[in-house]
Amino acid sequence: MADSTEAIVRRKLSHEVFDRLKRMITEGELAPGDAMPSERDLMDRFGVGRPAIREAMQALANMGLINIAHGERARVRQPTAKSIFQQVDLPAHILLSGSPASLEHLKQARRFFERGMVREAAEKASAADVERLEETQRQQRERLGDPAAFIMADMRFHTQIAAISGNPIYEAVSEAILSWLRDYHTEALIWSGKENLTLAEHAEILDHIRNHDVDAAEAAMIRHLDRSSSLYAHPDQNPSGASKRSTA
Repeated sequence: MADSTEAIVRRKLSHEVFDRLKRMITEGELAPGDAMPSERDLMDRFGVGRPAIREAMQALANMGLINIAHGERARVRQPTAKSIFQQVDLPAHILLSGSPASLEHLKQARRFFERGMVREAAEKASAADVERLEETQRQQRERLGDPAAFIMADMRFHTQIAAISGNPIYEAVSEAILSWLRDYHTEALIWSGKENLTLAEHAEILDHIRNHDVDAAEAAMIRHLDRSSSLYAHPDQNPSGASKRSTA
């Protein structure tokens, strides 16, 4: 039973405005692409000052519900799987930076996720899907010696495999996981021949996708991720303080 002596906390006006504006969006009064009412209109409608309106609008923008552009009316945003995951980017980075165990959990989650994705890809890949992977592999090979560009092509290869499923949530999950892991690559290893090993492993995975060999594709992906897992290191697990970037 609730404590009858518990103090009643007065809500900030901006919180009330936020709730009302959110209901206008979630209940369909304002649809994706619609312009939000002007600040003056909202001030008159809710009987509050400009600061409360601006705080509420910023909170909506932080949640990815609206876009705010300088000099233009804010507009209701069309949510996508990618935009939803972008909202948790900062908390994810904070979680990983403070916890070596969380990095290990993320690597395990990636392994579980990608072995399923490559099975989907091997089963469903069209000729066009294979051509896209081949082009990404060619671009990655051309970027040997350019760590940043090589890593971007590496990430794109894995995300394209997830995209073959046709499920945009899978593609967004892949992009998010790889983005969060990227900070924990160990750069020293990129010059020790690991980049050529990555290319060879990608080629093997692609061959199995091309041949629609589901089991072989999964086995090749597992070998690739198990090998590359050790290239990700949390600073607390790496006392030498090596710079953080490599390939996988």
